[in-house]
Amino acid sequence: MSSTDLQNSTATGSARPEDERVGIGRAILYGAQHILAMYGGVVAVPLVVGSAARLDAAELGMLVAAALFVSGLATLLQSLGLPHLGSQLPLVNGTTIGAASTMLAIIAAHQGDPHQAMRVIFGSVIVAGAVGLVLAGLFARIRRFFPPVVTGTIITAMGVSLLPVAAGWSMGPDPKAPDHGSLTNLGIALFALVVVLICSRIRALSQVAVLVGIVVGTLFAWLLGRADFSQVSKGSVIALPHPFYFGAPVFEIGAILSMTIVMIVTLMEVMADLFAVGDTIGTTIDDKRVADGLRADMLAATVAPVFNSFPPTAFAQNVGLVAVTGIRSRFTVAAGAGLLILLGLFPWLGRLVAAIPSPVLGGVGVVLFGTVAAAGIKILTKADFENPNNLIIVAVALAMVLFPIGAPTIYAQLPSWISMILGSGISSAALAAVVLNLVLNGRGGVAR
Repeated sequence: MSSTDLQNSTATGSARPEDERVGIGRAILYGAQHILAMYGGVVAVPLVVGSAARLDAAELGMLVAAALFVSGLATLLQSLGLPHLGSQLPLVNGTTIGAASTMLAIIAAHQGDPHQAMRVIFGSVIVAGAVGLVLAGLFARIRRFFPPVVTGTIITAMGVSLLPVAAGWSMGPDPKAPDHGSLTNLGIALFALVVVLICSRIRALSQVAVLVGIVVGTLFAWLLGRADFSQVSKGSVIALPHPFYFGAPVFEIGAILSMTIVMIVTLMEVMADLFAVGDTIGTTIDDKRVADGLRADMLAATVAPVFNSFPPTAFAQNVGLVAVTGIRSRFTVAAGAGLLILLGLFPWLGRLVAAIPSPVLGGVGVVLFGTVAAAGIKILTKADFENPNNLIIVAVALAMVLFPIGAPTIYAQLPSWISMILGSGISSAALAAVVLNLVLNGRGGVAR
């Protein structure tokens, strides 16, 4: 920790790097950088699910606004915290893509009645979130089963699984469009990436390199005619939350069981995020912080359906942003949470951010997602690779994360609940790492 950090931390009565105080202006600037980096991931889930349910344009817009609003509330809870809730770490929360496949399966089972499908989805999320809330303390107590070889592998898998997302963004938002993967789109992505790399070498800009890359990349795309801001002024200016817009939640046992499995996998992923950000900023992550962080995410998931949103969870790409910028203060993330809430309440702000071209986010994503993988590799250097069993653990776990990327239909013939778990590269890699460590290393591979 630098002397400045120590002085700032001491002023708050704490030596934790995440408690560093920054000015309001810097907090908003750094917070905006966090939100721009994760905005695409937040809006993707409501757009995918809402489109599959064949909701109209107004209802889709409402789902997007709700996702932003709830993500902001969840981020505030996680970063600032309440007694027994929130890890008080610089973690940004957003709607998780991990639940999308289950939600799409529920929609398929209720074809012709989209509102009923949404009510069943929200009912299953409420119950699954409540189950996760009960299990949070148990997961915190099993953290000893996450030594460096396991934690490092899981975090590396997180970064590897996110990199194809950056590739998809770089090619363009619509796979059916004639310019998908065009030289222009790839050129815009490369330009944004180069801007980030240049700014990271300039001391005055290094901490806002991603933000500058997004802004300059968007201007470059606009000059090429690839950025459209015509939709920003269309639509409502203010949109207040409408609790249970689709009606009272419906509780179906099959949907609840499937969603509960998703929530258990989410607990494992969030735990990896907590370890990743803790290692990145150099702070202590004990059992209590793990439990508080998990409870915050599960409570947010339980409450999200009230506001017509899906489960929010910690975003790994923002862990990468913390590593890239070196900004460790949780108060910058809290400022970003305020911006998320505003985006949810003022749709025109959301439309402005949504106008950022996909290739720009793709170029920036290379740095963000690659940094997550690099953070995992850094943790792996603490593992004992003189033990050949650790090599096997890493090899098999990374294979598990790459299988669904290289062969998306590899698990299509398996029961849906199994294919859902294995189809998520992060969850399958996490399961493989934990189980293999216990089988191959036994008690010798348990952290103390």
